[in-house]
Amino acid sequence: MSDWEDEYDDNGAAITKPLDIGTTARKALTENLHLGGGVPGGKANRGGPQWRNWRDRDVGANAIVSESHRDPGSARRVYGGDRSGSRRPVSLCIKNSLLGRIIGRGGAKIRELQESSGARIKINRGEYEGDVLIFGSSDVQQKAKDMIHELISRGAASVPWFHNGSEGPGVKSASCWPATVLQASAAPASAPIDWNAIRENKEKYEAMKWRDLPPLMKDFYIEDESVAKRSAEEVRVWRKDNNNVFVDDLKEQGKRVIPNPVYTFKEAFANYPEIMENIVRVGFQKPTPIQSQAWPIVLSGLDLIGIAQTGTGKTLSYLLPGFIHMDQQPVRRDQRGGPGMLVLTPTRELALQIEAECNKYSYKGYKSICVYGGGDRRAQIKTVTSGVDIVIATPGRLNDLQMHELINLRSITYLVLDEADRMLDMGFEPQIMKIILDIRRDRQTVMTSATWPTGVRRLAKSYLKDPMMVYVGTLDLAVSSHLFFRLSPDDLCLRGIAVQSLHGDREQCDREEALQDFKDGRVRILVATDLASRGLDVHDITHVVNYDFPRNIEEYVHRVGRTGRAGLSAFIRQAPSSKLCRKGESFNDCLTLFTLL
Repeated sequence: MSDWEDEYDDNGAAITKPLDIGTTARKALTENLHLGGGVPGGKANRGGPQWRNWRDRDVGANAIVSESHRDPGSARRVYGGDRSGSRRPVSLCIKNSLLGRIIGRGGAKIRELQESSGARIKINRGEYEGDVLIFGSSDVQQKAKDMIHELISRGAASVPWFHNGSEGPGVKSASCWPATVLQASAAPASAPIDWNAIRENKEKYEAMKWRDLPPLMKDFYIEDESVAKRSAEEVRVWRKDNNNVFVDDLKEQGKRVIPNPVYTFKEAFANYPEIMENIVRVGFQKPTPIQSQAWPIVLSGLDLIGIAQTGTGKTLSYLLPGFIHMDQQPVRRDQRGGPGMLVLTPTRELALQIEAECNKYSYKGYKSICVYGGGDRRAQIKTVTSGVDIVIATPGRLNDLQMHELINLRSITYLVLDEADRMLDMGFEPQIMKIILDIRRDRQTVMTSATWPTGVRRLAKSYLKDPMMVYVGTLDLAVSSHLFFRLSPDDLCLRGIAVQSLHGDREQCDREEALQDFKDGRVRILVATDLASRGLDVHDITHVVNYDFPRNIEEYVHRVGRTGRAGLSAFIRQAPSSKLCRKGESFNDCLTLFTLL
């Protein structure tokens, strides 16, 4: 019977450890075999008569293991030996930090090594290092050893040997580091990085980073004859009658001609029949003001800043031109090496809503994925790595995939920063900056926002190139400021009223269920934090109730934008207290949405 048994670590891999044979027996066994490393002739001497040690120099300066061939008898006594009765086991002593490469996720790598080499591999993890035991014939052991060396030596040139013996005079023999490494650690530090030189050569380094990029096309607009014939006065009247649409060219020098707005879908997409088929299928009658003015600009290949209240059609203002942009690129989809369109958005709910719009207006089989925190990370990685065309993401999760090199952003040619003001409010600017560093600078960029604060202006100036801005004017909401209502402090559910809640402490599946219940009419009241104040498109919301007054005018604009969408009338009420919240609790910055009762 073996004196060692198998356990499994957190990854499900087999780990060999001694059976509980008692302290006295274990001590006698250790003294007899002189296990360990350090004092010659002592209990912890691996240089005893039953051990022969040497460093494996096959991998030169990159070597990170030491190897031992154990006496056949001792190996059988300690490890149970090779059950096939063949050659004594080879032991590789490896740092714990590298054992994960051999084990793999769920033990997959160690099983692969065993199947490929024909050897039996056991791992005994110690406090700082582990023994990897290879059982089998001589050829099988050598094959397995070579495979392990190759596996753990990748990218490990700076990792030192693990040493089992003395390093000679002047060095403590109990050290696990070789003398050369200990001496190197005392050497003077290398020269500091010359940041000034790097800044001076910034353009040179950027040119090196972005060399060999595929060609990029951005201008796909063919102005309809009827649009070109419109007079300046006619355009002025149209803009005034459509919520005071204001258009400005933000290019500092050499102002450009601002394209005339389109009045119909056909005027914008007559040359793209697949887009027209989708629009007819969905049943839209005419473009919204932001769409009418934005489409000619974006299809012309210009960067755009779209400022308009939520519910005005900003999503389609960038989505449909994005489809055309990807389809018209000179490089085929299967040769781009990654997605072509990226939409960054502040919340999971808005990301899922945009993905639904992508699927609704499916174009030439383009595949989209929604990447957000709280979702199944493994499933998202699998989909991204299998190949997608459009990525809709929250900045945090996308930055996570980017830092782990699980997504290629160099292929992005069409970037959208949706609800930019909200992303800044939520503190996503550092992640946005890191993401954009890996996207080519000659891309086309569209930014949307419901407000135009200083932070958004700074972001636009940094990441958009000579954009045009389309601003759709007043909120046009019927606000009733002195209407208060009283409700019992008892929980609404206990009163038999269908209600759902939406806030950041709920699980993602519960959040999605709550929103869907509200959209489908299964509940008529949604009590929510400001999580629901951005971008969510729910039809027929008639009332918005603010329990606590918003902290700033921008937040108020987003809250009231849940109703009165697309020109409908609305009622905004300021409640005197948070009586709809559960007894004893209080919602901070809380709003409630009502559908028509």
